[in-house]
Amino acid sequence: MQLFLTPSSMQLSTRPTKSQPLKIVALGDSLVYGFGDPEGGGWVERLRRQWMSPDSAGHIIYNLGVRGDRVQQVAQRLEVEFRHRGELRNQVPDLIVLSVGVNDSARLGRPNGRNYTDFAAFQLQITFLLEMAQQLCPVLFVGMTPVDESKMPFLDCLYYNHADQYRYKEATRIACLQRGIPYLDIFHKWMERGEQWWSKRLSHDGLHPNTSGYQALLADVTNWEAIATFQHKSYSPASNKDTI
Repeated sequence: MQLFLTPSSMQLSTRPTKSQPLKIVALGDSLVYGFGDPEGGGWVERLRRQWMSPDSAGHIIYNLGVRGDRVQQVAQRLEVEFRHRGELRNQVPDLIVLSVGVNDSARLGRPNGRNYTDFAAFQLQITFLLEMAQQLCPVLFVGMTPVDESKMPFLDCLYYNHADQYRYKEATRIACLQRGIPYLDIFHKWMERGEQWWSKRLSHDGLHPNTSGYQALLADVTNWEAIATFQHKSYSPASNKDTI
């Protein structure tokens, strides 16, 4: 996918002339979409509603999650989605939040089947996605939640497991670290809290968070220093060099 603007020219073109709410796009899979949370619509929707409050910063977030997406699918739609989400004085958004990778890790057909996305291919694809996103605007990455292995297979054909989740999320975390992209390690946070804690926050399918899970995920995201910084500021001529 060809990019027509350099990073430096993008920085100049996306800064508004006056302070105003930020425009944010969240791209990824069902964790972004919010499947499993019929009450609040997932963490992205819950955050959107918080920012709609009159006493909030008024930032605008677009939920661009697609169930079942893998890294390759997110990369294929990234630039088109980005360039069609400008609003008011912004020609394009100010921030991209990515969350994808768990579907790539799934085993097909049996517990020891091949991964949905070969690990070596995944490493190349996540690198491509991150570098393409960075050419557009600042980027944050929210990691995957752990699955309940005892509930597998999902849809009678997809076997998710912690070992593969760890391998794929570590590849993502390291790729983000190498590029200075803040990465929120949700898998590590939830596993540290213990099986009794995280198992109660997953849906019956063993893959998607439930309402309590998305509430916990929202708390993790909003308490994250990288995004908390964005919650309480707007871009202005005096902050043209703001970065994360």
